[in-house]
Amino acid sequence: MNQHADSFMKFTDTAVTSYHSIVHAKEQLTANGFHELSLNTRWQLVPGKSYYVNVYDTSLVAFRICGHPNGRLHIAAAHTDYPCLKIKPSCEINANGYAKVNVIVYGGAIYNTWFDRPLSLAGKVVTKSESVFEPNEHLINIEKPILVLPNLAIHMNREVNKGVSLNPQSDMLPIAGMISEQLSGDDFLLKYLASQLAVTPDEILDYDLTVYASDPACYVGINDDFISSSRIDNQTSVVSALDGICHSTPTDGINMIVLFDNEEIGSKTKQGADSAILTLILEKMYDSLGIAHMDARDLILSGFFLSMDVAHALHPNHPEKCDPTNQPLLGKGIVIKQDLNQKYATDVKNTAVVRQLCEKENIPYQVFVNRNDVPGGSTLGTIISSHLPMRTVDIGIPLLAMHSARELMGSADQQSMDLLIRAFFSI
Repeated sequence: MNQHADSFMKFTDTAVTSYHSIVHAKEQLTANGFHELSLNTRWQLVPGKSYYVNVYDTSLVAFRICGHPNGRLHIAAAHTDYPCLKIKPSCEINANGYAKVNVIVYGGAIYNTWFDRPLSLAGKVVTKSESVFEPNEHLINIEKPILVLPNLAIHMNREVNKGVSLNPQSDMLPIAGMISEQLSGDDFLLKYLASQLAVTPDEILDYDLTVYASDPACYVGINDDFISSSRIDNQTSVVSALDGICHSTPTDGINMIVLFDNEEIGSKTKQGADSAILTLILEKMYDSLGIAHMDARDLILSGFFLSMDVAHALHPNHPEKCDPTNQPLLGKGIVIKQDLNQKYATDVKNTAVVRQLCEKENIPYQVFVNRNDVPGGSTLGTIISSHLPMRTVDIGIPLLAMHSARELMGSADQQSMDLLIRAFFSI
């Protein structure tokens, strides 16, 4: 039994949206003695206590004040969102007797991986209230597979195995059933949501609903070498961040985790990394602890930031896509992500810090760089370090099938990441 991998799979099976990730994060933090703070009220912080802040329900900041609050500042960040399908407003379509649902592709999804698998629906629904500025909010997870995207048969598309170009508007609309007396009209999904929430359809004002792959995570391989799961990017890092801040043994300073939303679409939102939210929370925290503004700036500039996101592993059928000399493998430990063009924020001194920490704790590690002719994506590190110029390192676990509806990781790698974040928060 791999306790770290089991914990990850249990989390990701239920954390099906950013909203649900934050709910589960709050439950875990509360169980470990963290106290909730309101984002927009004055704080009265006490050294030795632990706190968390819910940021618009899809992001979260948690911190432990250990010993002297003017000691070192360690921050680890991950993101809660993933490439998926989201339901548009007025989404119901009657298509030749089929009840179809209009969606938008969120982030850089691999379209064809969403076909022919059971899909469900989860997210937030808001309904009418007595106060127009405070509508009623409902978190919902249907769990039951209610949607599917069927492929076109090979007989009708003889070139399918040569590659198919999929149009996100015409090809990516899932079906919810056949038009019938029970499933009819221009609002069949709205009626279904209302029935699930025990409200009337006209009470529903809006929703933020995600279509998600409902098949659970599982071990794969003769020796359970792999985990196949949805949402590995980036729930693996969310799980490690929570595990690290709850199970580390710090003696001084402040440990903090930040779980951002909207990384997959650029982070430029009020709850994303490319905003002032983390800066404002740090200012509120230090101000409540009685630390002068200039002293707080010095503590931030002396801090250390781990940007935690997944990394590309060498693909066994396409080794030519990997750098010739830096080839991360599944199950061989965490990955330090480097890019001299600064797609990742890592620099040589900070890389050395993480290397030494891994070696001290006997944690296996690898290095990833892009091929010169295969540019990769960016992540939280460079965004955050442009707002908060702290020492920063981008790390993650290696992954295959990144941005697929189901991704593949090494089952041993969750433990490596968990142990690294525990060590990072304990020094």
